[in-house]
Amino acid sequence: MKKVIVASFVIFALAACGGNDSKDGKDAKKEETKDNSSEGSELSSNPDYQKGLAIVAKNDCFTCHAISEAKVGPTYMDVANKYAGGGDSIINYLSNKVRNGGTGVWGQTPMTPHPQVTEEDAKAMVKYILLLKK
Repeated sequence: MKKVIVASFVIFALAACGGNDSKDGKDAKKEETKDNSSEGSELSSNPDYQKGLAIVAKNDCFTCHAISEAKVGPTYMDVANKYAGGGDSIINYLSNKVRNGGTGVWGQTPMTPHPQVTEEDAKAMVKYILLLKK
């Protein structure tokens, strides 16, 4: 019985974070606009910001995450604030979470693994997210 409950939960979580209806990046542009209004143009001119946003936009990240609004997963600002100043070890840790998934850090909702994302792209995504701290 326990296996059925766990399997049901995993299926639900995968369905919740399973796809990105925005094929053209409109959601990403909307998120970028929200962020730019609060941080100014120097953030959007940062090459880590531009590269990371482009990679996030072409994946399904905004299905479960947003910059400042709670969804299935934590907001990017919450992640950035929690891990601010962690350096390369945090970038490696979080990029591993992007690629391999996991649970327990932000409650029991699992982070869906994204094995198709290269290590380099995952690190670029994390650098972008970490720039969003308050």
